[in-house]
Amino acid sequence: MDLSRRNLLVYGLLICVWILVAGWQVEEHQRFKNTAKTDLRNRSKDIANTLSAFIRGLRFRGTVPPERLEPVLNELVNGRTNELVISSELLSIALLNAAGEPIAQSGRPLDLAQKELVQSGERWGLHSVTLVNPVDLGASVTSEGVTNPTIVLPPRGEFTNSGRDPGRSFSRRDPRPDETGQPSGATNLAGDPRPGPRPDGPPPDGPPPDRDGRHPDSRPRLPFFLRNMAEKDYQSLIEKRALHGLVLTMSTDSFQAACTRDLWLRAIIGALATVLVAGSGMVWRNLAKVSDLQIRLVRASELNTHLKEMNLAAAGLAHETRNPLNIIRGLAQMISKQPDTNPEVAKKSREILDETDKVASQLNEFINYSRPREVRRSVLAVQTVATEIARALNYDVEEKKILLQIKGDVFNIEADEQLLRQALFNLLLNAVQAVGANGEIQVVAEKRSTTEAQLEVRDNGPGVPAESRNEIFKPYFTTQKTGTGLGLAVVQQIVLAHGWEIQCLANEPKGAVFRITHLKVAA
Repeated sequence: MDLSRRNLLVYGLLICVWILVAGWQVEEHQRFKNTAKTDLRNRSKDIANTLSAFIRGLRFRGTVPPERLEPVLNELVNGRTNELVISSELLSIALLNAAGEPIAQSGRPLDLAQKELVQSGERWGLHSVTLVNPVDLGASVTSEGVTNPTIVLPPRGEFTNSGRDPGRSFSRRDPRPDETGQPSGATNLAGDPRPGPRPDGPPPDGPPPDRDGRHPDSRPRLPFFLRNMAEKDYQSLIEKRALHGLVLTMSTDSFQAACTRDLWLRAIIGALATVLVAGSGMVWRNLAKVSDLQIRLVRASELNTHLKEMNLAAAGLAHETRNPLNIIRGLAQMISKQPDTNPEVAKKSREILDETDKVASQLNEFINYSRPREVRRSVLAVQTVATEIARALNYDVEEKKILLQIKGDVFNIEADEQLLRQALFNLLLNAVQAVGANGEIQVVAEKRSTTEAQLEVRDNGPGVPAESRNEIFKPYFTTQKTGTGLGLAVVQQIVLAHGWEIQCLANEPKGAVFRITHLKVAA
């Protein structure tokens, strides 16, 4: 498989893994949120069950006194009843009749007209949730199959007897006197008649049928003052005061805090997954680069081995070529020196000598370039070596009337003497060939620090174009008509073998500078 296609496959898999982890965390957070909502609903059911138990304890013959119910509602909202902590999340509570109107309530006011509250039975806000009928507090069915509602009594003084005496008001005590001249029997708040004769009380066989022909005893067992009510008033009381529903408002602060903590946890997991996927991608990229570099290194090693073999073969061929060239040169020289040689033949012989010298020079430079550079370091005086090289080129310098100067500091360096001489000779020869008549060449040696120095060969010739300054050290690249292109390549080989660096720079106002840096100063 191609490396780029393999990289795309790996990166695609990593992205898919990240998407799966991110989707998993989103799903887990949603599941946690739904679970937290269910827990809040269950807590509301627990509160409703507790309230239902209290109402059953307060109920007497289907009625609940309001003055005993309201404290219970207040204690539930406050979160404590009978020294038992119920919930600190309950904000308000309301008991509803069949029409959805509140019979009794405690806590903050409720808005029962919301459509979503009517349709779904719950409404979630920013800091609270309103729940309708967590448990059924409505009518129950007796063993006889009669509906037995729970009636929350209204405040005192609101009952009327429209059955037997429309103008009579029911209160805790009947103000009319009995046969003894004393007030008739009274009832308590739960509806229990106190002992005592009542002149208008129902006969022993029960009250007479009402106008609809239904006997009042067909009603569930009720307190006395409710049994004496007319059917119309009784039904009106059932519609207004019968317990039919329950509404709770719960705080969602703890729910929101738990969801926020879980969201942070999921975000941290997602961030770690992102870092892991990104790190895996970078590791894979580095591995791919290393693998590619290893492949290139193997190929370069194979090519290098092949080039070495070719280099040795070429060097051997060049060495073997010099022998017949020397024979040709010797024969041509011998012919040109014969006294009876034709002048034309002598001229051709001298041309053969010149051409063989050129070929021999190129072969020598090629052999020098292909020769392995083994550095044998010794302590050398830079100025002394430069002076000796300048003396060797004295004929060419005087012929072109060149001003050659050796300048700079006097110090010693660690280098191979033969290789340093060859490098300086090639640089100076290149400068002599570059400058014209009356040109100037300088060899400047400077100490950059106590351990390092640099050596420069400057000339005021035409210089080297900026685009050719990096190419000039390559084999067979030359800017001169008569150059072979191997002189500076040999210089670079020698410099690199010593661990130095060489640069070709511009010399102001004109010319070129060849600077060798990182020379190690000897103690």
